[in-house]
Amino acid sequence: MSKNDEIGKAFDFGLFKRIFAHTKPYRTIFWVVAIVAILSAAFAVLTPILVRDIINEALSNKDSDKLVFVVLAMLGALFGQVLCQLSFNYYANLLGESVIKDIRIRLFQKMMGFKMTYFDNSSIGVLVTRAVADMQRIGEIFSQGFFVIVADLLKMLSGAAVMIYINWKLAFIVFAILPVILVATRLFQQAMKVAFIEVRAQVSNLNSFVQERIAGMKIVQLFNREEIEKEKFRKINEKHQNAWLKTVWYNSIFFPIAEISYSIGIGLVVYFGVIQNIENVALNDTGSIFAFFFLMDLLFRPLRQIADKFNTLQMGMVAANRVFKILDTESHISDEGKLKDTDVKGTIEFSDVRFGYVENEEVLHGISFNVKAGETVAIVGATGAGKSTIINLLNRFYEINSGNILIDGHNIRDYSLKSLRSHIAIVLQDVFLFADSIANNISLREESVALSEIEAAAKQIGVHEFISSLPGGYQYNVKERGTMLSSGQRQLIAFLRAYVSNPSILILDEATSSVDTYSEQLIQKATDKITEGRTSIIIAHRLATIKKADKIIVMDAGKIVETGTHQELLKNGGYYSDLYEAQFLAEEVA
Repeated sequence: MSKNDEIGKAFDFGLFKRIFAHTKPYRTIFWVVAIVAILSAAFAVLTPILVRDIINEALSNKDSDKLVFVVLAMLGALFGQVLCQLSFNYYANLLGESVIKDIRIRLFQKMMGFKMTYFDNSSIGVLVTRAVADMQRIGEIFSQGFFVIVADLLKMLSGAAVMIYINWKLAFIVFAILPVILVATRLFQQAMKVAFIEVRAQVSNLNSFVQERIAGMKIVQLFNREEIEKEKFRKINEKHQNAWLKTVWYNSIFFPIAEISYSIGIGLVVYFGVIQNIENVALNDTGSIFAFFFLMDLLFRPLRQIADKFNTLQMGMVAANRVFKILDTESHISDEGKLKDTDVKGTIEFSDVRFGYVENEEVLHGISFNVKAGETVAIVGATGAGKSTIINLLNRFYEINSGNILIDGHNIRDYSLKSLRSHIAIVLQDVFLFADSIANNISLREESVALSEIEAAAKQIGVHEFISSLPGGYQYNVKERGTMLSSGQRQLIAFLRAYVSNPSILILDEATSSVDTYSEQLIQKATDKITEGRTSIIIAHRLATIKKADKIIVMDAGKIVETGTHQELLKNGGYYSDLYEAQFLAEEVA
């Protein structure tokens, strides 16, 4: 979406209506806020009327009883106004937080259902901004935007009506100044609309940049990129600063204009009010002049605040527009499968499967192969041959262009996504661990998996000793992305995670690469154990790890070029034999 499109929708009524549709579950709170806003306006205009009565009646007539009565009434009005303001602030914020809680949950659920393609093309920093900062801006629509504007408008209308009632001539003098404020407010609002959209864009860019550099700090330091990245950050931060300075500049212009207009209004009211009293001695309406001071504040102060709150409202609308854009994105895998809680044996069949990550650029060109239940099949080939793509398609992270993928004779589309993925476990080369305990990283907080079950599984695949040696054992916190563990240790945790899930189909994607010899021995032992009795697919560059496979599928440039056992492929003297000689003969010479 272009910036112009976003500006045009910064206050779109349809978008506004959509936001308020989320208040339906909280109608009681909504009406409490509305009623309190009305009462607050009523109490606000009551005070100037009572001030007029004190001056014109109680003080002029030296009526002490009247004075006591009016003062008590004024105290009651002030107390009511304070009570209404407290209630208004609390319930408006409660409504806003309740709404963004619901929208944030919907947003997170939506993002969890996206295809991997969406995340391939999206900035993580931007998505974090949408789920956190932008959501908070939406909440401010309720707590500091819409309801505050409505409450202030009610106060202004009430104040204007009381002005006309008290002294219509003085009222029209005050109203003559309003066009200046209204024009300034309109120009201010238009300028701030553009400025705030730029602010949100720069905040997203800043978040994205910082997130990426922190995640890749090892690379930054390894290649001495600190000064270069610092300079990039300085430029991005400068753009962010300039975007905010625009809003400061517009505020610096608008609010002095508003204050000057207010001061001129007070001067005119005093001047013409005194003239009226001088010309008509019997009028004795000095109290009205004092009442007008309060009423003008009630008229001009909300007008100045409305401009400020309208900025808040617009920032919330821009944020909502961006959040709803994600909610409206159709990038999910169809989950209409009827097969659930099905006992899967593990037979796999790829039939003339074609796929490309980018339209008109195929990565797999008519792949066909079969894997029997309980069989161990290895897939080998050069980088970019399409090995990992096969795994992504089997899990339905992406949708194939054509062909069929079957598990136990059923198309994988016939399985619900939850059922399909519950039968498949993957150990990836780049293991992801959460900032949590080892036990929770293994069970992924699945309550049905007991700690005793995890320990038993760890002993079976030979990693219990390693985990027990860590401070706290299974409760050891591995920190963000598992940085407290070596790559080999992370791989062992991933093997145990896969084993505990008890899958029908196990996938090892380069699971033994980039580890030390000791870790590789443990991983090889774990591999032998967890592949026992279940369908296993092993993707590997290092051919030593797949000699025992029941079948080896050799790929090149998105096609299967050879299939057979290790010995059969060596006898054929083809692509696999060349790979084998390149790896092992070179090692023997070394």
